[in-house]
Amino acid sequence: MEHIAALLLIVGCSDDLSYCRELPAPAPLYQTEAECDAELETSIRGFVGQYPQILGKCVSVDPALEYVDAELVWDITGSGNLVASIEPVTDVLVASREEQQTPAMARP
Repeated sequence: MEHIAALLLIVGCSDDLSYCRELPAPAPLYQTEAECDAELETSIRGFVGQYPQILGKCVSVDPALEYVDAELVWDITGSGNLVASIEPVTDVLVASREEQQTPAMARP
């Protein structure tokens, strides 16, 4: 199994950064952060003209997250910087269906 050291995140935004969305990176996973950093500018240039502002970041992947569920969490700061991290999923929703009997349905 290959070790993933970095994930390339590219985000396209409106002029005022009020609307942003993730864009598909040509190669989203890298074995080293240096490989990701080397491809960052080229990958961003591929989206020029599609969005007024394009932001990108190489997000390091903690090897400890290899065997747990994790999610990419990102935001744009008030100063226009893209911040991102990969966080373990801690909120697990478990669905349960309990049969409840109302008095009209109660059995003798």
